Amino acid sequence: MIRLGLGLIALSVLVACGVDGPPVRPTAGVNVGVGTRGVNVGVGGGVRVGGVNLGVGLGL
Repeated sequence: MIRLGLGLIALSVLVACGVDGPPVRPTAGVNVGVGTRGVNVGVGGGVRVGGVNLGVGLGL
């Protein structure tokens, strides 16, 4: 009976992995460029959900 209970608990934990969808990965980046107008700096951040990227960038 204990083996059956442990088996059901292990199965439920295994099934629960990824139930809420694909993992969400945060992304961030900084760009620095030098041109005829001087030094340009850009900062960006976002999230990646499955194959979709959602991001926001700011140029300083």
